[in-house]
Amino acid sequence: MAPPSTTTVQDHVALAEIELCGELIIAASAADEDRLSPDRIDEVLKVAAERSESGRLD
Repeated sequence: MAPPSTTTVQDHVALAEIELCGELIIAASAADEDRLSPDRIDEVLKVAAERSESGRLD
């Protein structure tokens, strides 16, 4: 059996995705409707803010 590792590896992309999933779960649990609209999902994920900061018009 291998000894426990003292080093930790962090996957920053995975951590960011987990945080975004958490935000969506919170928004969905607080929503009155059965499903979040695409616009509400974009709002929760701050998609518009990201696009305006990067200067893209996608």
